[in-house]
Amino acid sequence: MTIVQTSCPLLDDPQVVVPAPGSGPGNWAGAASAVLVDGVTYLSYRLRRPLVEGRGVATAVVRSRDGINFEPVCEVYRSAFGAESFERPVVLRRPDGGWRLYLSCATPGSKHWWIEALDADRPEDLPTGHRTVVLPGSTDVAVKDPVITVRDGEWQMWLCEHPLDDAGHEDRMSSAYLTSSDGLSWTRHGTVLGPRPGHWDARGVRVTAVLSHDPLLVLYDGRARAEDNWHERTSYARGDATGQLHADPDAPVLGSPDSDGALRYATAVRHPDGSTRFYFELARPDGAHDLVTTLAPA
Repeated sequence: MTIVQTSCPLLDDPQVVVPAPGSGPGNWAGAASAVLVDGVTYLSYRLRRPLVEGRGVATAVVRSRDGINFEPVCEVYRSAFGAESFERPVVLRRPDGGWRLYLSCATPGSKHWWIEALDADRPEDLPTGHRTVVLPGSTDVAVKDPVITVRDGEWQMWLCEHPLDDAGHEDRMSSAYLTSSDGLSWTRHGTVLGPRPGHWDARGVRVTAVLSHDPLLVLYDGRARAEDNWHERTSYARGDATGQLHADPDAPVLGSPDSDGALRYATAVRHPDGSTRFYFELARPDGAHDLVTTLAPA
């Protein structure tokens, strides 16, 4: 099965925002989410150093005025949550002015994941904030890597789900849609994006960013085979009147030209001038993944 790699303006001149924490495969900085608050970009991401400390070691929150040069805000460590690993977080400012950090947490010794939230008045205080298990997952489904927006008081989530019913095949993934009035108690409305047999995303798909709500346009990443786990590529999907998402047949499939080809966990921030800054995890020649950014004009 062939992965299509196509040039795209969004890939022009990527700049490294956070370099991989080490050299070689498995050393990754990425799985980021970004939000613009009062002209400041807040970025949350996980660090992975498998040969030193295991998998997802910590979740960091940083901020920047220019979207490129970031300063630390806080870090949260997996040990505080009894998690074997962290994956994609989400940082945002709540409608009431407080801050929230969602964490994707791996249950030790299993393929299960759950999502927990930290709430604090200031982003600096998130590591000691109030904890809430938002989505516990189940014996049948692992939940992780949320994408969250808040519009007119309604919280929306696109959630990555991994079925656990077939041992050895837990890497399969699809995306569900959920809503909430407070971002803590969620109602699931069903699967909205699934794998496409015979295509580059036949093994799994994961919504990573909402670019537009009306009409609905998202970025998603996926893979063709189990062997491509952690090496996903990225493309676009569009929503229909029922809320279902469908891969855009005319969109490019974006991948790194280097090593494992990964271009994954893309997120985006729209600026007041209409430009969009993208952040994504990108494979480099030695197999490590850097967190990089590009800017698309209005």
